Amino acid sequence: MKRILYFLVTNIAVLLVLSFAIKVLGLEVYLEGGGLNHQGLLILAAVIGMGGSFISLLASKWTAKRFTGARVIEQPANEIERWYLDTVRRQAEVAGIGTPEAAIFDSPQVNAFATGARKNDSLVAVSTGLLRAMNRQEAEAVIGHEISHVANGDMVTLALIQGVVNTFVIFFSRIIGQVVDRAIFKSESGHGPGFWITSIVAQIVLGILASIVVMYFSRQREFRADAGGASLAGRGNMISALQRLKLSAEQPPLPDQLAAFGIYGRVGHGLRRLFMSHPPLDERIAALQTQV
Repeated sequence: MKRILYFLVTNIAVLLVLSFAIKVLGLEVYLEGGGLNHQGLLILAAVIGMGGSFISLLASKWTAKRFTGARVIEQPANEIERWYLDTVRRQAEVAGIGTPEAAIFDSPQVNAFATGARKNDSLVAVSTGLLRAMNRQEAEAVIGHEISHVANGDMVTLALIQGVVNTFVIFFSRIIGQVVDRAIFKSESGHGPGFWITSIVAQIVLGILASIVVMYFSRQREFRADAGGASLAGRGNMISALQRLKLSAEQPPLPDQLAAFGIYGRVGHGLRRLFMSHPPLDERIAALQTQV
């Protein structure tokens, strides 16, 4: 699975820290919408929104290692680790990026992920379950999928998208809070208790709606990464790897903090489909089968 859901927990925590810092610095008046200073509010919302997203991005490798217990291979301990490290190096060279850190995390599930703030300073990790369940050709295709995420700059792209939606969530939640506080709670300042209550509720609701936008872009980039994996390891191998993943679909996926960074994720139906970070495996397989 790949790009965003991992972001969200870290991103929310960073937003809370930055909001507290803004209050300590005495800049909270702009977030209160005092005097309808929309320009100041928008600028400050952008600082917090983009800042939260990019701090999350910069911390992504550390966070990924911490949540999964991924062990970076520096000196291969066996033939499988040597093959894995050589595959990462070779594919990175073909893709025109610096060699990512190659890691393995202990998990029975068949999964892999990539993360990192820069193309030349990234991390690719596969599970022990994947190395056991897949043959070399299928595993190579999965690695190619993750290398393609790095080469395509997907982590940075989704950080930008997340930062933009963060900005507008913060901005419009404060505007809604002020309007409700004045119209319903009859506050002259527009930032009384009603402002704070409404702003919090609005930020939660708008944040949920905004995540639909982020997840849409995440799903589109999965198709592109599949095509990249097919280019690096062969289309037949990429299709075979995705078919193999279908057999593991009932296994627990990665933690929510890393969900968007894996090779596959939770399956949703109806409205839940809007919140999926990955397209259904059948759709990804069909897209590769019809690829010219």
